[in-house]
Amino acid sequence: MKFNASYFDQLGRSSGVRALVTQKAESVAARARAAAPVDTGEYRDGIHVEVSTSAHRVVATVVASSEHSMIVESQTGNLRRALNGGASGG
Repeated sequence: MKFNASYFDQLGRSSGVRALVTQKAESVAARARAAAPVDTGEYRDGIHVEVSTSAHRVVATVVASSEHSMIVESQTGNLRRALNGGASGG
């Protein structure tokens, strides 16, 4: 049996896979925004999804882009919890 790598590369970059990956990432981002600590709202409002395509697949990344996102994440683990599907715990 021969593995058809180009078929799986095309599948991994297809519009259906892009939609599924983006939908899942948007769900994580929504959970992160809902559970985000709010002082000015800058951290919460900076949470978004970035989608890119490599040679083999579509990748969606949930990003927090405020200047203090690293500090908030290090103290709260908000993005990690959102990725794990919950808004509580630590």
